[in-house]
Amino acid sequence: MLKPKEMDDHLPGFDAPAEEESPADSQSKSKKKKASGGFQSMGLSFPIIKGITKRGYKQPTPIQRKTIPLAISGKDVVAMARTGSGKTACFVLPILEKLLAPNSKPLPGKNFRALILSPTRELALQTLRFVRELGKFTGLSSAAILGGESIEQQFSVMSGKAPDIVVATPGRFLHICIEMSLKLDNIKVVVFDEADRLFELGFGEQLQEIVARLPSSRQTLLFSATMPKMLVEFARAGLSDPMLVRLDVDWKLPSTLWIGWIAVRAELKTAALLLLLDKVLTSTTPQAVVFAATKHHVEYLHLILQKAGISSTYAYSGLDPSARKIALGRFTNKKCSVLIVTDVAARGLDLPALDTVINYNFPAKPKLFVHRVGRSARAGRAGRAFSLVAAEDIAHLLDLHLFLGAELLLPSQVSEYGNTCPSGVWGGVPTSLLELRHQDVRSWEKDCSEIEEAVRTCSRGWQQYMKWREPASAEANKRAKGTDLPPLPHPFLVDEHDSTTDKMIAQIKNYTPRGTILELSAKNDSPMYLAMKRKKEVHGKMVQKVRDIKKLKAEGVLEDTSNIKPTKGGENQPAKKKKKEVVRDENYISHFASDQHTEMGMAVNFNAGAASATLELAADSGDAARAQRSALRWDRKRKKMVHVDPDGGRKMIRTESGGRVPASFRSGRYDEWRKRNVADAGSDDEDTTHYTNTKKPVSEFRPHWVKHNERVAKKSTEAKSKEFKDKQQIVKERLRKDKIKQKLKFKTNKKKKKK
Repeated sequence: MLKPKEMDDHLPGFDAPAEEESPADSQSKSKKKKASGGFQSMGLSFPIIKGITKRGYKQPTPIQRKTIPLAISGKDVVAMARTGSGKTACFVLPILEKLLAPNSKPLPGKNFRALILSPTRELALQTLRFVRELGKFTGLSSAAILGGESIEQQFSVMSGKAPDIVVATPGRFLHICIEMSLKLDNIKVVVFDEADRLFELGFGEQLQEIVARLPSSRQTLLFSATMPKMLVEFARAGLSDPMLVRLDVDWKLPSTLWIGWIAVRAELKTAALLLLLDKVLTSTTPQAVVFAATKHHVEYLHLILQKAGISSTYAYSGLDPSARKIALGRFTNKKCSVLIVTDVAARGLDLPALDTVINYNFPAKPKLFVHRVGRSARAGRAGRAFSLVAAEDIAHLLDLHLFLGAELLLPSQVSEYGNTCPSGVWGGVPTSLLELRHQDVRSWEKDCSEIEEAVRTCSRGWQQYMKWREPASAEANKRAKGTDLPPLPHPFLVDEHDSTTDKMIAQIKNYTPRGTILELSAKNDSPMYLAMKRKKEVHGKMVQKVRDIKKLKAEGVLEDTSNIKPTKGGENQPAKKKKKEVVRDENYISHFASDQHTEMGMAVNFNAGAASATLELAADSGDAARAQRSALRWDRKRKKMVHVDPDGGRKMIRTESGGRVPASFRSGRYDEWRKRNVADAGSDDEDTTHYTNTKKPVSEFRPHWVKHNERVAKKSTEAKSKEFKDKQQIVKERLRKDKIKQKLKFKTNKKKKKK
């Protein structure tokens, strides 16, 4: 009898049925099944397992092992795991399994049964591609409802037989729901992908309205890479007895991610970026993603890289959606080496070929850093993350290390160089190479008017960015004042034979002569020389002690100087010992949680930060001042002037659930679309013939002149059936009459002149 491994006609991981089994064989097989941790042991259906095998997945990740069984059992789940750990499959596989179940077959006209909400277009398109790949053999249909796309095309997708799974952004999906009066009664599963981002970045009103339309018997799944323990913000999602799955909290970054901190002056960042790209972009690691603060920096860097001969593309939120899609497509297909983006690409994007992430502008929040560098080192692959750190970024760097629980290493503490350099080292850039590159950048900025204008725009954009940038903590700012940039270059940027030269240059930089400029006088009896001599006799020991401490700091050995206390006579005496701190017993509860820094880093409340950063500008004329006063009123509770119209001048309408949404969500465009595309859609009479956009059978031969006649007949019937003209027809008719009047007027004037 053949063993199951030797059978040919089966999927990997499935055992073939055997006719006869010995007790020993059955015991060994049961043991193997118990020890199995693959997708086959999760009870997934055959078409789903086939799709997983086709996709190339073999073993589930830890978050998938924990989450998928809970989601399949029908429980609400709130899951948190680091970036690149496979969270998308955690909700896609349970959705496919639930929709394939015999008890959840679609009702007539109610095919729409699963909803996945994503914060950005790119993440939604990536999720849709993932759904189609894993559900290739299930026969389930899927579609994306995104902002920036043709809404009429989305009407045709959602009308008639709607798809089983819809991946959507909240704003456009709510617009479709209100325009089409969609009923969401048959939805079985709703997913909030990147849940913290959805609930914070202005999607609160739309989500409340969507959740109010969902049935109470649905299953809700929330996923994110960074999520605070306090889930009060997520209560509005309608969770019922949720299961919290939180993995990799202690180490928030992948173990395969190599991190380097590059210290550089702010005006030399562009030159340092070019040096870094020259070192990083090789045949084995051909691609990199560069994160910048604003869209102006993105466009400036794109122009600089073009001059440097490095192929690049860029994307930011203000760019046209199709242009963003083309840019990401070029990068994923390896048509260019560098992708320059803002934080719009910091979440959820899966770039399989990405090896390196570079932070041109340091992120203001630790949470953003985790998402940025999470684009690399995904799904067990190795990756690198470089960050350019200027003097103004040191406080944020200290906050980040407090959040990560990591330690900064100085180049003097490391003996390896080049690619063997360990992770977490903070070093500078070789001065000679940096100056050469900076000269090239300066010449490009002078010679090219486009780059010169981009530099001016960047400087103005940076000033605005610094106004609303999240500040570092007070403790970090205090520590940053006493922390200098490392003088030695980063070991990754230095070869081993060049390290001795750089060390000598660093020693020359740190050299301090014993004599002062007042002692360089040739005469020993001059008053300046004698004054400095008397001062040295009094304070000489203290000066020497301070110099020794600076030398130790430059070498990387930090020494506490709090116990050195100068006396009036110039001698140094140890200060009085501090009182011993009281050791609390195990029942003592501290005022602060043990993981307060982690939770502060994870919880980004955009609305609160934006409200505190608002700036009321004064009016520049009397009329504007009166208009401003009339638009504000005094709120006694808030103790400040507030707008009379909280909607900011937008027209709002009340929905069925009591929520308020913009009036543009109910514009009647769907009714117009139905009139144009479907004649008499409500009638069930089979004898009535109407023209629709449905495809004709392939076997039916229809020449182009037949199609033309059909279109002409359709237009004529529509024109006859309409009692009233559309707005466009009225405007067109008026313009035609105005043209005729102008021609007649011109002719009459011409005749009068001739007479």
